[in-house]
Amino acid sequence: MSAVTSSTGSAPSTEAVPPAESVITVHNPGTGALLGEVEAAGEERVLAVVDAAQAGQRAMAALPAHERAGLLRRIAELVEAEQESLARLLAAENGKPLPQTRGEIEAAIRIFRGHAGEATRLFGRQIPLDAVPGMERHLAVTVREPIGVVAALVPFNYPVELYAHKAAAALAAGNAVVVQPPARCPLSLVRIAELVELAGAPRYAHQLVTGGVRVSQLLAELPGIAAVSLTGSTSAGREIARRAAATLKKVFLELGGNDALIVCDDADVEQAAQAVVLGRLARGNGQICCAVKRVYVQDGAYDAFVASLLAQTAELTVGDQLVETTDVGPLIAESAAVQVEDAVGRLVHDGARLVAGGARRGAFVDPTVLVDVPPDSPALAAEIFGPVAPVARFADPFDAVAMANESPYGLHAAVFTRDISRAFTLARRLDVGGVLINGSTAVRAENLPFGGTKDTGGYREGVHDTALDFTRQKTIVVMEAFG
Repeated sequence: MSAVTSSTGSAPSTEAVPPAESVITVHNPGTGALLGEVEAAGEERVLAVVDAAQAGQRAMAALPAHERAGLLRRIAELVEAEQESLARLLAAENGKPLPQTRGEIEAAIRIFRGHAGEATRLFGRQIPLDAVPGMERHLAVTVREPIGVVAALVPFNYPVELYAHKAAAALAAGNAVVVQPPARCPLSLVRIAELVELAGAPRYAHQLVTGGVRVSQLLAELPGIAAVSLTGSTSAGREIARRAAATLKKVFLELGGNDALIVCDDADVEQAAQAVVLGRLARGNGQICCAVKRVYVQDGAYDAFVASLLAQTAELTVGDQLVETTDVGPLIAESAAVQVEDAVGRLVHDGARLVAGGARRGAFVDPTVLVDVPPDSPALAAEIFGPVAPVARFADPFDAVAMANESPYGLHAAVFTRDISRAFTLARRLDVGGVLINGSTAVRAENLPFGGTKDTGGYREGVHDTALDFTRQKTIVVMEAFG
């Protein structure tokens, strides 16, 4: 597939948009095969897209809620009709195994349909003014209005699903949206943008602008953007927030994670080990912000847990992501795999023992298990974005909570125990956005608020939250409304 695009999906005309300055080549990270090309947009192109989005914003704001809902349902139907081809394209360019990319496309379809419902439920309020002496005869109501043009900055790890969370919410609330796909795997979103246009989105209401860091910076800086939604690294989030501050635009950040999984003595160690295998070593090739990135096991369960983890890890298949039986595919790029390899080396240097995996071949990293990791290892505190499970010991569960909370991140955590009182006690003490009891941290249901504390950004994204966040409240007071 070859696709050179500037703003596919209700795009500005060629007269309005400067020509492409250069292109980005997209490759299969496992084989190196060329999959296509997209434009590397320059500053003039971004300015033109944002300028055109103002007209798209007015068109979307003029649509009644039922028409916005209908548009989102049509988009979902068109994506569903191409579900298999989109899943294959996403697997080829992203590296996740095909069964997982099918699940991602399915999630995106549900998100669009979920926001179709939310478009009709953006409720205002009636505020009782008789709470204030002398105001008893007046009536106050609030209404929800679109916030303006939303910039959606999409990461590489779950590009279609996270795009859907941002773009569907923006459209549901009556906004225009400018989407920046990930530079390494933009092709699936290029095709979906074409489907959005086929679904009948107003002209300029949904635009794609492909490119690198400078595109992100411009979208954060330009006054024509009312809000920026970013899923990405903490360093990227800080930079976007800094640049957005000059225009006082809203910034919604879902950033890094270093999720801890705590296994108590009374836990089902087989189930806990499976949560690490599926939620860290296999799913997303370990490239998930909410993956299990640190494992703390109580002394009494440690040996049994490690034995089960090693046995289950040995059953994983590493290989071509387009083969149905593959469990772990290539990372997004060889450079990403080198970073993971280096992180494993730092853990070993700090005193951890490598007991499984650790080998790298190009962009592939074998599922890796390290044991006896020193809890104070600087490498354990860092976010490792790949299929690596470092395991440390603890004696008292409250010590494990303290170690988990020492991280600058606060996305998810997990607790494995059969004692429900202990589970809730530890959950209350964990400084994170979500706690999973007897399950992997790598869980995201689209109707749950998703996000974290501290350097994870503080925002919550989800079908019932994001559309509302992409609106602003207006208060209307009717004087002497009551006799």
